[in-house]
Amino acid sequence: MAKKLRVGVLFGGKSGEHEVSLRSGASILNAIDRSKYEVVPIGIAKTGQWLGAGDSKALLDGVTVPALAGKKSAAKKKTEITGLTLQASAATSTAALDVVFPVLHGTFGEDGTIQGMLELADVAYVGSGVLGSSVGMDKDAMKKMFAAAGLPIVKHVTLLRTEWKASPRKCTKLIEDKLQYPVFVKPANLGSSVGISKVRERKELAKAMDEAAQFDRKIVIEEGVSGNGKLRGKGKARELEIAVLGNDDPIASVVGEIVPDREFYDYESKYDSTSTSEPVIPAKITKAQAKQLRQMAIDAFKSCDCSGLARVDFLLEAADPASKKEPKIYLNEINTMPGFTSISMYPKLWEATGISYVELIDRLIALGVERHDERKATSFTK
Repeated sequence: MAKKLRVGVLFGGKSGEHEVSLRSGASILNAIDRSKYEVVPIGIAKTGQWLGAGDSKALLDGVTVPALAGKKSAAKKKTEITGLTLQASAATSTAALDVVFPVLHGTFGEDGTIQGMLELADVAYVGSGVLGSSVGMDKDAMKKMFAAAGLPIVKHVTLLRTEWKASPRKCTKLIEDKLQYPVFVKPANLGSSVGISKVRERKELAKAMDEAAQFDRKIVIEEGVSGNGKLRGKGKARELEIAVLGNDDPIASVVGEIVPDREFYDYESKYDSTSTSEPVIPAKITKAQAKQLRQMAIDAFKSCDCSGLARVDFLLEAADPASKKEPKIYLNEINTMPGFTSISMYPKLWEATGISYVELIDRLIALGVERHDERKATSFTK
């Protein structure tokens, strides 16, 4: 009988997307094939504290870190991450992890930091490497990679928090000289639409800039996409998403569309229990548009040197029926560790393409091992 792979599922973390990560981690732990894998849950509290298997499960159940830290036990359990070995029993038995599934969203998990630690520990892991993760997290760097690859992106301006604090008036003039309202103001390094605001006129700009500046030192301001023809400046762009899977030869899923219940797909639209935002899979677009979008998704994935998985988001101009011009497609962003519950958009896109949630987990683990094995062909010394 073949030895089971020992898989560490890593979730939680210090980012503003901690709760989203807990949902993703719980979903993977519930679905992963235990006949193939020995599964080790590894939680990271909001404080940055790494937790053992028992406390990690408690974290998923909503137990707070102070409560975990205050538990009394004759045989105190502890977690030590050294060379990515897990020490989590009273007898201090130690077993190395074969592969890690870092289902961490946002800062300190999706930005290359955890990936760098795993590289140093020489452990296989699911998802993009240090470069792909960091570029995929930084909307400013990401757009530069897209532009270098000749991919269509929206007009935007990037400003530093220090520039905004030093001279709001100068920054406002720069934004208004280059972009037209409405604009979207975003922290460069964050996900799940945290810190994003839609700004319709100047009087709303300062509040939005201050909000984004709480979450990152770089602020990206993008010109809003509307419609073509007579709908220019009036129509509402369609939000399209594609899932990408693979390493050097990735494949793209069917195209999906998000119909938000608010002006745009913000944090509340994504995660509020009262949200009526609706995914439409497959999206109602032409075959030519679908083909173009799927190729653009793969090109975006490659341009950022991604691997494993990513969700690529697009904006499609609202179509004016009277216009002969095709609505323009803009590449919005790439997400290298998208939400991963069974009802998240990434798994749902693959389900509609013919890959089940359980099979998707299998493929991603295999891709992580494949990438680690391929890396061994690289010599790091002369």
